[in-house]
Amino acid sequence: MPIERVNDFVIRFANVNGSGSASANQLFARSILRMGVPVAPRNVFPSNIQGLPTWYEVRVCEAGHLGARGGVDMMVAMNPQTWDEDVGSIEPDGYLFYDSSRPVPASKLRDDIEVIGMPLTEICNRQYSDPRQRQLFKNIVYVGALSALLDIDAAELERLIAEQFKGKDKLIAPNRQALHIGRDYALANCRCPLRMRIKRSDRIGERIFIEGNAAAALGAVYGGATVCAWYPITPSTSLAEAFERYCNRYRVDQNTGKRRFAIVQAEDELASIGMVIGASWNGARAFTATSGPGISLMQEFLGLAYFAEIPAVIFDVQRGGPSTGMPTRTQQSDILACAYASHGDTKHVLLFPEDPYEAFEFGAVAFDLADRLQTPIFVMLDLDVGMNQHLCKPFAWDDARRFDRGKVMTAEELEAGKDFGRYLDVDGDGITYRTYPGTHPTRGSFFTRGTSRDRYAHYTEKGRPYADNMQRLLRKFETAKSHVPGPLLEAGARPTRLGAIHFGSTAAAMREAAALLAEEGVYLDLLRVRAFPFSGEVATFLDAHEQVFVVEQNRDAQLRTLLLAECGADPAQLVPILHYDGTPVTARFIRSAIAEQLQLVKAAPHRRKVVL
Repeated sequence: MPIERVNDFVIRFANVNGSGSASANQLFARSILRMGVPVAPRNVFPSNIQGLPTWYEVRVCEAGHLGARGGVDMMVAMNPQTWDEDVGSIEPDGYLFYDSSRPVPASKLRDDIEVIGMPLTEICNRQYSDPRQRQLFKNIVYVGALSALLDIDAAELERLIAEQFKGKDKLIAPNRQALHIGRDYALANCRCPLRMRIKRSDRIGERIFIEGNAAAALGAVYGGATVCAWYPITPSTSLAEAFERYCNRYRVDQNTGKRRFAIVQAEDELASIGMVIGASWNGARAFTATSGPGISLMQEFLGLAYFAEIPAVIFDVQRGGPSTGMPTRTQQSDILACAYASHGDTKHVLLFPEDPYEAFEFGAVAFDLADRLQTPIFVMLDLDVGMNQHLCKPFAWDDARRFDRGKVMTAEELEAGKDFGRYLDVDGDGITYRTYPGTHPTRGSFFTRGTSRDRYAHYTEKGRPYADNMQRLLRKFETAKSHVPGPLLEAGARPTRLGAIHFGSTAAAMREAAALLAEEGVYLDLLRVRAFPFSGEVATFLDAHEQVFVVEQNRDAQLRTLLLAECGADPAQLVPILHYDGTPVTARFIRSAIAEQLQLVKAAPHRRKVVL
């Protein structure tokens, strides 16, 4: 019996990159949103421009689970090169929709799925003479067919087409026509709707639909950033591009037309972070956007910013590594590289947003933290959050909010003879006072050193002043714990000594996995870490649980390594749950991995008893 579900399924489109399918697939996802049903789309694309396989997955879930689930209920198979893989991924009793213009051998199909063939190429060849039109409109034709098969309101698709081609009105009618060609064919030749379908609902509410990179860029604007220096690299490029769009809208003087921002595409990543540090030293709020390879190139300047104590914000949109790795796949694999970036003893502040809402929020607060702490701040996005559209709550901003510029000595204070040492800690929190260039013609010493110095920035190679300075930097890092976003606790439905720590884009899948485990009688307390350094609540959570699963998307358990190094945790207590194939971690993977670990624990009598 074919799958019978309403507003709860996963559909995947298998296409060829460069075929024009992306806009059609997004049109499909948005039409379901317009019917009031939550969706979570994810795009898996190659690193070349054209010709390689690409997939677009849409999870439909009225219950609100927006992480990757795992498995495919309906495959729209438009790529012969990936046919076997695509057909093999369909859940038993699922659906296969394909272009039947050419016959497919029975050996290439499955007996346990429902097969829906439609001669898309033949239809388009009859309707259109231009080869490119045939390809582009074929995508709209299959969206029209799916609207009939899944009972999607055609009026919503028509409205979306009109919005998409606003300003290019001559394209609206042909796209609507292609939509109805596919829809009418399916209604006349297929069983419509299927047992798996969409039913209008009202579960979207006030939520918005936006990419994490765009959200972070808008957060930078609201956070007061006026300088962006960057070098293009997937998957961070769209962040800098979005910042430019927002600046053209919000940072141009309406009276004079003067731009109140500067965006520089540097010759490489090292140059870009150097420009950010120079702008920040001069008092601007500046940032760069990059990914793992860019972080590698920035190491020396990151050490300078840390040791000279200059604010800077780095948006790291993580991808698969090492080296070039998988440029268009997602991972959380830059954690250690950023936490201890550069040579010598360094420790940096990291922020871990889970979705576009926090990408906006942390994108803004990062600049306050950079100024307050006078140090680089890393906003650790990843490709899944950054380049995919997500449903999230609307962004919020208090117009009364003022920027926190930290400890800045004024000309009046200097004129009054107030003692000023650039590296003099007068409050015991490890944070010193600074001045902006030109604050005072003679007394405003804004001299900054990236070499060993005493508290008044005098150069010295003596051991005691150097050690004094390094200890102060540790005090500052300790102070940072009270300024960064704290972790969020979600208690299990029943008291438990089992816990799970997770961060960033793993959050949605982790919550769903915990719910699946609870149905099996396994209860977890969840702690979502939102920043490094870790606050005391992390240590408290570890103390309260005998076994803690650390869920992350990298091979080497990098967050677990930080927890061991910074919290003094027992290695046997922290169980790594690792997913690093470049695809977003799924709820099913987490549930299965934790269940497997629990069986291993139960089978090992020498370990401490685990209470479920």
